[in-house]
Amino acid sequence: MSRLIIISNRLPFSIDKEGDRMTVRQSSGGLVSAIKSYFEREQGHSTGYTHKIWVGSMDSSLEDWENVQKQGNVNEDFEIIPLFPPKECYDDFYNGFSNSTLWPLFHYFPSLVENKKEYFEAYKRVNQLFADKILDFVEPGDVIWVHDYQLMLLPQMLREKLPDAAIGFFLHIPFPSYEIFRLMPTNWKKPILEGMLGADLVGFHTHEYVQHFLHSAKMILKVESQFNNIQYRDRLIKTDLFPIGIDYEKFREACIDETVVEIGTSLEERFYNQKLIFSVDRLDYTKGLNYRLDGFEVFLNKYPKWREKVVFILNVIPSRDAIQTYSEKKGSIEEKVSTINGKFSTLHWQPLIYRYNHLTFEELCALYQVADVALITPLRDGMNLVAKEYVASCIDKGVLILSELTGAANELNEALLVNPTDVDEVASAIDTALNMPLVEQRSRLSYMQRRLKNYDVFKWMDEFLDCLIETKKEQESVKVNLLKETTIAQIQDDFNNASKRCILLDYDGTLAPYQKVPSLALPSDDLLQLLKQLSSDPANDMIIISGRDAQTLDNWLGHLPLTLVAEHGAYVKYKNEEWREYITVPNEWKDQIRPLMQLFVDRCAGSFIEEKNSTLAWHYRNTQQELGFSRSRELRNSLMQLITNTPLQVIDGNKVLEVRMIGVDKGATAMNLINYLNPDFILCIGDDTTDEDMFRSLRERGYTIKIGRGNTAAQYTIMSQREVYPFLSRFIKPIAKQQAQLT
Repeated sequence: MSRLIIISNRLPFSIDKEGDRMTVRQSSGGLVSAIKSYFEREQGHSTGYTHKIWVGSMDSSLEDWENVQKQGNVNEDFEIIPLFPPKECYDDFYNGFSNSTLWPLFHYFPSLVENKKEYFEAYKRVNQLFADKILDFVEPGDVIWVHDYQLMLLPQMLREKLPDAAIGFFLHIPFPSYEIFRLMPTNWKKPILEGMLGADLVGFHTHEYVQHFLHSAKMILKVESQFNNIQYRDRLIKTDLFPIGIDYEKFREACIDETVVEIGTSLEERFYNQKLIFSVDRLDYTKGLNYRLDGFEVFLNKYPKWREKVVFILNVIPSRDAIQTYSEKKGSIEEKVSTINGKFSTLHWQPLIYRYNHLTFEELCALYQVADVALITPLRDGMNLVAKEYVASCIDKGVLILSELTGAANELNEALLVNPTDVDEVASAIDTALNMPLVEQRSRLSYMQRRLKNYDVFKWMDEFLDCLIETKKEQESVKVNLLKETTIAQIQDDFNNASKRCILLDYDGTLAPYQKVPSLALPSDDLLQLLKQLSSDPANDMIIISGRDAQTLDNWLGHLPLTLVAEHGAYVKYKNEEWREYITVPNEWKDQIRPLMQLFVDRCAGSFIEEKNSTLAWHYRNTQQELGFSRSRELRNSLMQLITNTPLQVIDGNKVLEVRMIGVDKGATAMNLINYLNPDFILCIGDDTTDEDMFRSLRERGYTIKIGRGNTAAQYTIMSQREVYPFLSRFIKPIAKQQAQLT
């Protein structure tokens, strides 16, 4: 059992002050409603944490906060720790870097981005204020969960002081593609990524956002990743998607709340015999409100039969009024509302009802239940919980029109999905929604409601926090474990006591150092002598398992009593036997891959293609480091698209990209050899990504050793290829001794 510390820019409420009277109002937004619902769990919903703490800033004074506490106006199920940042600094942090730099860039509005140094300096200062506040009270065993784009530097600030802490980070807005993210100044984008990677688990709403983040981290920080796991600064960091849910039962129960029913009844009476369309959004240019109004105007023009039969209630929630772009947006929305009403209104009917105000929970739920159509068409949205809340609130009717550019569109695909900028499509969708038979409405709703009920806010939080704890356990299991002398002694003892031994060795980077050109990596005389001595013992089965082609291995090592494995297992030559081909595949696929690789050879000086019987490889070891890495990411993305729905795979190796058939890997080959030889001692050494398959397969069967730092499934690590020869030499002495005794 431990404490859970939630950290967000704002606390879940604000203080409204009228003279000497102060009232507490819950903040709007998906984060607040989601986490408050989780914290309000009663019996049967145990969170498993002994204490819950919420840390956030307040826009009121410390004195106001103390007065509110004295009046007993704050009654929460968690401890509250407020921050009171200096006003000028906070303005540059919040209205500046957070919402005039990060927000527009991450929502694909680069033309609205303001890159001001003073904004970023304020962003760093406020993040540091959060870090200092948390360090004042944090205890060993606490679980720390940092939320959203305002605090992207905070995880790393905490990590520097709390190296073993469990830290999670969740981004509630989209993470943009690398082509957008790279527009940020270099001195800012690196700290942003480093800050996020201070967490153990980085969460996003969709698979797309995860991939964008991984791509940016690879390109900018040169990190390695595998299955969404990142190895950075000797730490394993996991990234994944966790689509935020809602408190489904809360909205279902609101359907029978007396206040909600009363408000809903009054709305039905007022708009008797008319269809209601409803939207609720914060004031923001990302919400596409002008496009939405244009779509409604086109609808009224294109489908005149609905005039005087439909009313559109547009509720805009005040937000960031201090930012000029927002105040300008408010003016343009109100102008458009006036234009539509002036154009279409009659003495008895007004097509648009516009409100610029906050809604109570009861008012919101009543509108959800009464509305025939919810029109939710943002230009970009990390998730959009209003769409989910509307679906949850529908009883026996209701149609959701949803922008395909929201995160929610991935889950609510029974909605009418539209391009929010296509006003004709929006207009057509409104007509389709209003004409949709009740049977179809209920069918669509039932599918979406079932999904929302199964993955609600409790499931979202439990899944994230459980994954965070599992990540900490996994970090412990894959920590770099340098091969110590005591372990070497144990390996030697097991080797000496074994009657049948199997030693599997990679070649390039393990037995021989990497060379600029693969053909130059000839085995040295010392290496040949070492392999000869090791293989001379009849109890030893020596296996060289490599990505090299069969002819090269045969030329270099074929005269020794070894088992040779070429092209990761496509070809095997058992000791004192001939080569066997295990993969027979037509090579027509190479004609599709080769031109693409050649294009990158032309674009990247020093790179070259290596063609083997069953594989094609693009090497970039001899290129300028930054250029080679950058081109390798581009080529990898292009190859992944090209091989979709084919039996091919792309292997991201040590400064090489290799394309080969699925199912050909060192792991499967190693297991087949072990099962065939049935040894009682196994030693496996390798250095590359391709060797990880062996390490995973053999981890429970023998000793596995990785050369070099980095995330690995191997049990032990040695730092350099130069250490391999001295290590293997230790196993020659008992052989020589045994041979001397025999003679």
